[in-house]
Amino acid sequence: MDYAEGRVGRVFTVRVDHGEDLIAVLNSFSRKKGIQCAMAQFLGALSEGRVVTGPERAVLPPSPHFEGFDGGWEIFGTASIFPGNDGPVIHIHTSAGRGRDSLTGCLREVAEAYIVVEVFIIEFVGLAAFKTPEEKTGLKLPSFRQERSDR
Repeated sequence: MDYAEGRVGRVFTVRVDHGEDLIAVLNSFSRKKGIQCAMAQFLGALSEGRVVTGPERAVLPPSPHFEGFDGGWEIFGTASIFPGNDGPVIHIHTSAGRGRDSLTGCLREVAEAYIVVEVFIIEFVGLAAFKTPEEKTGLKLPSFRQERSDR
């Protein structure tokens, strides 16, 4: 276990319009506003998306199992935003549903808004956090470099 302590900074609300990509908007908005560490909550609909619904097999490093969807799926979810070597590293998890079908997992690659996606971003300040690739998992995981008396 590792952790960092900080406080709430700025709070944003962002509207992602029909045809825009949720992932690209979060990335560009984070860069534009200089957001280093944050969480985002969102709700709306996607006309197209790809979700990792787990690994192909439960081994490390994992090989992701992708499921795609299209045609207007309702979504809600959450995301973490941390700094990385090439800018913000955004990790998004969502639940998506249409009719009686539903998917839950890590939203990646494609996330095209259908009508609108509403996003609420809460920035955290005072955290010494960074996402770097971890060799064992092959994933970019957060690390915290804050000095603490309990170490």
